[in-house]
Parts: sequence; structure tokens; C-alpha cells
Amino acid sequence: MNINLPNFNMKNLVKEAGSTISRVVQLTEEKLGTTERTEYDLHFQSLAERADVTKSWTEKIVRDTESVLIPNPQNRVEDFIFEKIDKSKPKRLSNLEHLALNMIEAGGDFGQDMPYGQALIKVGQAEQKLGQHEHDFIATSGICFTQPLRKFLEGEMKTISKERGILETKRLDLDACKNRVKKARSMLGQQAKDGISPEAVLEQAERDLRVAQAEFDRQSEITKLLLDGISTSQASHLRHLHAFIQTQVRYYKQCGDVMEQLQRELANLGGPTPYMPVDMENGGKSNSAGARGAGNNNSNSSHSSHKPNQSMPLQVNTDQMQRARVLCSYDAKDHTELNLSANEVIFVAECSPINEDYMYGKQGLMKGLVPRAFVEMLDDEHDVTL
Repeated sequence: MNINLPNFNMKNLVKEAGSTISRVVQLTEEKLGTTERTEYDLHFQSLAERADVTKSWTEKIVRDTESVLIPNPQNRVEDFIFEKIDKSKPKRLSNLEHLALNMIEAGGDFGQDMPYGQALIKVGQAEQKLGQHEHDFIATSGICFTQPLRKFLEGEMKTISKERGILETKRLDLDACKNRVKKARSMLGQQAKDGISPEAVLEQAERDLRVAQAEFDRQSEITKLLLDGISTSQASHLRHLHAFIQTQVRYYKQCGDVMEQLQRELANLGGPTPYMPVDMENGGKSNSAGARGAGNNNSNSSHSSHKPNQSMPLQVNTDQMQRARVLCSYDAKDHTELNLSANEVIFVAECSPINEDYMYGKQGLMKGLVPRAFVEMLDDEHDVTL
């Protein structure tokens, strides 16, 4: 049986092994400080440190962004594999879409003419829309943000790392040549060895040093140019970041529109327990006061939510206050407002500066803001001094 063995060049193997051992010895001596080391200039060191920081943080940002967009790590691994083999990613239903399908199916089983069944179908349809917007958001974010950053890591940063590795090899070669020159100079005046005079050895070592120095300088300039290019890359990353934020803003706006429409549809369904819409522009609080006011006085069913800036001290003229009757009950939205009961009489005064939506009220020992639309002045002509 004929076995073809690969051709091994023993001389090359011995040479490479000797070179590797010499490198290990050289690096060990540098770590111990027993040999000289060529240091990079301060500008180069600053550029190299910035490159390391850029690479580290970009990797973290890409990883964290992908975790936000696709929380399931198994799905991320699958997408990565399909991307590497140039295959289209599998179409998956998101958790929202699974929920939507189950709600719609349950609503059909419970009865489309029943309040609960109707509501389930409406909510399921809204969840489907949210799921589609989520798909679009993930795809667009990948195109405008994570993919460009990953391309930077796999392209430019890999090139920089490769050139820095070559530069480090050139530096080790340069330091080795310097050591040979130093050793050759120390042997001047001694007898020739193997027919080669110390002067010839020194001449050859100096020639090798000049070549090593030239190669080191050339590689240093190449690496510096690549490191300087990181500033341009960061300017590009800033544009990608802006695009990502714009995509995120559009996504949340679309979701908000879907939920606003869903609230209107649920409120229109009515039923034994009607839906109470949430005021999304007022901290997500239920507009129960407005609904209650609608039962007592249709003309006062809502009011503007523009309040005096609570981060600034409230200035009120409390010297002259007027009596006012509460038209309909009102639940305070936060600690700055007063709870009001229909037909009770309280004292009110204008805020300073005057606010078109709110007045300052005094209810026994309690003080706070009251919505202007919920009170009726009783004695405009007779001020009450407190």
C-alpha cells in the first residue's frame, strides 16, 4: 500500500522553530525589562488606545442593540448563520402576533356579538398591527444601524488589527537587529570566527538594522493612517445613530397611533362595563373625571391639561380670593391638585402669571390647583379677604 506523505523541509522547520523560540525569549526579556524595547511615539499610542476603546464599545453597542431588537438568543444565532450562508432569514411570528391570533380566535369562539368577544377581536387586530410595526422596526434598525457597525468591525477594525500585528512583528525585528549590532560592537578586536571578522559581522548587522528600521517606519505610517481614519468612521456612526433614533421615533409613534385607535374602538363598543380611555398625553392617567363630568354636565366633560410649571415656585395672589361653586366632581391627577365634589363651595384665585386652564384653590386647610372649567364664580363683585 502506497502512502503519500507530505514533503517536509526540515531546514525550514528548524528555522521557523528557532525563530519562534527567539521571539519567545525576546518577549520574555522585554516583560522582565532585561532588554531594550523600541517604544511607539505618544501620538501613535493615543491613536491605538482610541482604536481599542472604539472597538470594545462598538462591539458592546452592536451586541446590546441586537439583544433589544431580538431578545431570543436562539433566534439571533439562527439569523447570524443564515446571514453567513447568504440565505434569507426565516419568517417568524412575534409574541405579539401569537397573542393577536389567539385573541382573535378566542373572540370568535366567545361570540362576535358578545361584548367580550368583540373586544378580544378588536384588541387582537391591534396587536397584529403592532407586531407588523415591530417587524418593520427590527428590519430597518438592522439596515440603518447594526449592520453598518458590524461591517465596520469586520472590515476596517480587522484591517487595523492585522496591520498593528504586522507593525509589532516589524518592531520585534528591529529590536533584534539592534541587539545584534550591540553584540557585534562588543566583539570588535577579537579574533575572526569561522573565517568572518568581527568588522564584517558588524557591517552586516548594521545593514540589517537599516533595512529593519525602514520597514518599521513604513509600516508605522501605514498603521497611523488607518488609525486616523477612525475619526471619519465615528462621524459615519453618528449618522447611523441618528437614523436609528428616527426609526425608533417612527416606530413608537406608529404604536401610539394604533393604541389611540384601539381606545376609540373599545370606547365605541359600550357594553355593561364601558372602556374608559387613557389620556396618553397626560401621563397615561384615566380620564375618569372627564367621564364623570359628562354624566353631570355635558358642557364640562373635558378640560385642557396645560398646568403651571411645577418645577417653578407657584406665585398666587392669596390676598383677594373669590368664592366658586364646583360644577361637577373631579379627581385630582396628582398631589398639586385638589379633589372636588359637585356643588361644594371653595375659594379660588388667579395664578401669577394667569393660566387659562387652572386656578389656585383653597378648600378648608387644603390648597392646590383646580381646573377652571369645573368651577363657577359666585361673587365676582365681592372679594373675600382671607
